[in-house]
Amino acid sequence: MDPITLLTFFVLSVFVGFEVVSKVSSTLHTPLMSGANAIHGIILVGAVIVAGQAESPLVLVVALLAVLMATVNLVGGFVVTDRMLQMFGGRKPAPQRADAEDAR
Repeated sequence: MDPITLLTFFVLSVFVGFEVVSKVSSTLHTPLMSGANAIHGIILVGAVIVAGQAESPLVLVVALLAVLMATVNLVGGFVVTDRMLQMFGGRKPAPQRADAEDAR
């Protein structure tokens, strides 16, 4: 494919992705993040494969940038998902102090 076609696909995918994500209600963000983490894991594997088979320096730099960005997005997604799930976990009982037991 020529570069203009690739650029057109990229720009259109950015617009579609922005529109889809901006329309998600806040109650669906945790399940959406879990699905996105699975997708980013696949993207990370693909970027590593491309980086391993790169024949030109430009392809290698772009592939390593893709690996870095996919890794950051994957780890960040897990951190956000874990934090959101902790909010629904309920409150933990307060630990008892040793001073209160000594007074008895």
